[in-house]
Amino acid sequence: MYITMKKTLTTFFIILLTLSLQAQHTISGTFSPAEAYTWLIVYRLKPGTQVYVADTSIKGGKFSLTMPKDAVSGTYRMVYAVPQEEFYFDIIYDGKEDIELSFNSVDGARYTKSKENIILSEYYISINDAKQKVIDFYVAEKKNKKTYSQLTKSLESIQKNYEKESNGLISNHFVIANKPSIPSKYSTIQDYIKHKKLNYFNYVDFKDNILLSSGFLSDKVTNYVFTALPLEELTHVQTQAEVIKNIEKTNYYTLGCSNVFRFNVYYTLWSQAVATDMNAVSDYVYTNFIKVLAKETNNAEIAKSIETHNRLRIGAPAPEIKLKDGTLSTLKNDSIQNYVLVFWSSTCSHCLKEIPKLHQTFKENKTTQVIAIGLEDDDVLWKQEIKRLPNFIHVISLEKWESVYAKTYNINSTPSYFVLDKNKNILVKPENYDDVVSFLAKK
Repeated sequence: MYITMKKTLTTFFIILLTLSLQAQHTISGTFSPAEAYTWLIVYRLKPGTQVYVADTSIKGGKFSLTMPKDAVSGTYRMVYAVPQEEFYFDIIYDGKEDIELSFNSVDGARYTKSKENIILSEYYISINDAKQKVIDFYVAEKKNKKTYSQLTKSLESIQKNYEKESNGLISNHFVIANKPSIPSKYSTIQDYIKHKKLNYFNYVDFKDNILLSSGFLSDKVTNYVFTALPLEELTHVQTQAEVIKNIEKTNYYTLGCSNVFRFNVYYTLWSQAVATDMNAVSDYVYTNFIKVLAKETNNAEIAKSIETHNRLRIGAPAPEIKLKDGTLSTLKNDSIQNYVLVFWSSTCSHCLKEIPKLHQTFKENKTTQVIAIGLEDDDVLWKQEIKRLPNFIHVISLEKWESVYAKTYNINSTPSYFVLDKNKNILVKPENYDDVVSFLAKK
């Protein structure tokens, strides 16, 4: 029994020693043009979030970093500029191999060493090229069934080959999840589109932690939501209705995922909707998903920023302001076509130079009314300054940056401007005085 225990302990310590002596692996390569890049930050992706791992300088276009001993296998995000959510690329790190790559903004990352990443990169290039040939077939309005069969067989062959080549690797999860669903026999483009939409998520496992700990599922959902649309020409309103239908379908697939992951997905959808001026979609996503998930995932600040965006977005009615006689919304003058809101302060030196110029520009203008909101700690200097600006409608908002109007209009600097139409809807948020004048001159 003593001998057996001794052997067991010896084996245990040998394993422990072997683990401790395992070599750390590196990620290295080049960035070009060399002068455009100076620093690289590495994050490990987790479901719906990311954690800092390491960083290194890029000198003369070259970098090299050693991954920590405790770096687990999975997808890692390489951030090379700001804003971080725009300037990055993802890699697979398996903890078993060194990775070498070259990067430029046109071609992205190209791998010269790393079985995982080389296979996955080559797979995406090959499968996307094969899918494009099918699309080109339909665009050219071809109907040759033999040609179509050859194209689909090529797709199937590429998929099978890469599934086999990546077997046992992390990249295999992505290859399988990305498998395209193509009709087995020739079909019209209408039926092809329907088939593709119906089977879009056939091979995606929303419980696969490797997929969840990457950008793959979020990208997959976003692509489906905004591109799986009918072929016929749609109005902007109709397009948004179709996008909302797609969101409802993807909700079914993500229901079993963590709230952190789901919040990240819906925030991505919200951001895309905002970027494409789909207000109905962004409102739907916020009301039905983000608002609740933000509370459950401690993302109240993001929810607050969305509320601010919605309140101040182009086309929205300007938030109410109480005037000496009435309110902004009840202010009526049939000759006024535009209102300019300027948030300023009597203690702001830049304001004291710019606001008089604004007054001079519009004092004879009968179609534009300026409403000046003073963000002040008290009214002493403000009362003196407004005497020089008799043609403005003046409002004072005490407590300065903490004042109700500073918070309502999200004012972080003075002067800040909003241009409204005659119905008090927000038209534009100019950066400065020159932009205000330029915008109104074009109307």
